[in-house]
Amino acid sequence: MRTFDQLIAAHRAGHGLVRPFYMNPEIFERDMERVFRRHWHCLTHASVIPNAGDFELFRLGDEAVILTRVADGTIHAMLNVCRHRGAEVCTVQKGNATAFVCPYHAWTYTNDGSLRAGRMMPKDFDRSQHGLKKLHVRVAAGLVFISFADKPLDFEPVERSLRSSCGQYGWADAKVAHRETYSFSANWKLAIENYVECYHCGPAHPEYSKTHSLKQPSETIEKLNLSMEARTSALGVHIISGDHWQHSAAGQEAIDTFRYALFDGAETGSEDGKPVAPLMGGFTAYDGGVTSIHLGGTTFLICYPDHGLIYRFIPQTVGTCEMELIWLVRGDAVEGRDYDLARLTWLWRVTTAQDKKIIEHTARGVRSHYFVPGPIAPMERNELRFIGWYLEEMSRAAP
Repeated sequence: MRTFDQLIAAHRAGHGLVRPFYMNPEIFERDMERVFRRHWHCLTHASVIPNAGDFELFRLGDEAVILTRVADGTIHAMLNVCRHRGAEVCTVQKGNATAFVCPYHAWTYTNDGSLRAGRMMPKDFDRSQHGLKKLHVRVAAGLVFISFADKPLDFEPVERSLRSSCGQYGWADAKVAHRETYSFSANWKLAIENYVECYHCGPAHPEYSKTHSLKQPSETIEKLNLSMEARTSALGVHIISGDHWQHSAAGQEAIDTFRYALFDGAETGSEDGKPVAPLMGGFTAYDGGVTSIHLGGTTFLICYPDHGLIYRFIPQTVGTCEMELIWLVRGDAVEGRDYDLARLTWLWRVTTAQDKKIIEHTARGVRSHYFVPGPIAPMERNELRFIGWYLEEMSRAAP
C-alpha cells in the first residue's frame, strides 16, 4: 500500500478521499492521534449532571471519560483508568457519588479525580501524584467540551461564537429532552461527510426537504435568507454568523456558524413545520430560520427557536462509528404539558434513519478495490472543506 505521504500527494483536488482513508487501520490510528486527541469535543449539555456528585460516563473510541459535578458546582472530566494497574474505577453509566473506588485493589478517588486513598501503600507514597488523568473542560452556552491534548487549542473564539449563536437561543438554560445513539457500520469520516452536505437532501430526505431550504440553489436560499434575517432583527434577536473554520496550525479551534431559512410558512424543524416546544432564549415569535454550527470536526449543532440539537460523532473502529443525537428544550418545559416527545423528535429520527442507510450503502461501496472517488459537486462545498481540513490536520505533527 502507498504510504500516507504518498496518498496525500496523490489526492486529486476537488475530489473525495480514496479507499485507504476509510479502510486502513493505521490511518484510523492516525485519525485518533491527529484529530481526536488534538481537538475539542462536545460531550453533552451540562443539565445532565445538575447536582453536586452527579456523574456520567462517556466513551470516545478507546477512551472512557468520567464527567462529574463537584460540591462547588464546577464540572470535571477524567479518564476512567486507575493509576495503579489501569482498571476502570467507574463501573456504572451514571449516578451520584462523592468518590470512585477501584474494584481491583480499592484505590479511592474523589469525584474531582484526586486520589483519596491508596490502600496499604507505603508511608512515603505521594497520593497527590497519582490522581486520575484530568482532561481540559470548558462549558459554553450550557455545552460541555473536553480536550485530550496536553496543551489544548484556544477555545475563546469558540466560546464567543457559541455565545452569539446558540447562546441567543437560550441554550445555557436549556435541558436535555431526549438522547439517542445510532451505530453505523462505516468509518467516521463517511458519517461526517454525509452530514455536512445537502446535495443528497432532495433525493434522500423528502420529509426534511418539505420545510428546509438547504437543498435549493444558492440564489433561492439567499432570497429566503434576506426575509428571514429581517424577521430575526424585528424580534430584537441578533445572531452573529461567522466562518472561523481553520486548521489548528494557528493554535485555535475551528468553528463555522451560518444561518438559513425554512420555507415560507414553516416555523421550526418538525413534521409539518409547526412548533413542537416553548420558545427559547430571546425569541418571542418564530423567525422562520435555522442556525447551524460546525465545530472542531466532530461536533455539529442545530438551533431552532423552540428546540435545539447536538450531533456528536464518535469513532469506534476503522469500520464503525456512533452518532449521539441530543434534543434540547427550554429548561422549565415539561414533557406532556409543553411538548410531546414523539413530535419533538420525529423529523430528525426519520432523517437520521435515512442517513444511516445512505452511509452504510456508501461504506459497503467504498470497500470495493475498484472504488475511485469522483468530483465533488458545488452543493458539496462543505464536504470539500472538511476533506481539505482533515488532510491538513493529518499532515501536521502529532500533538
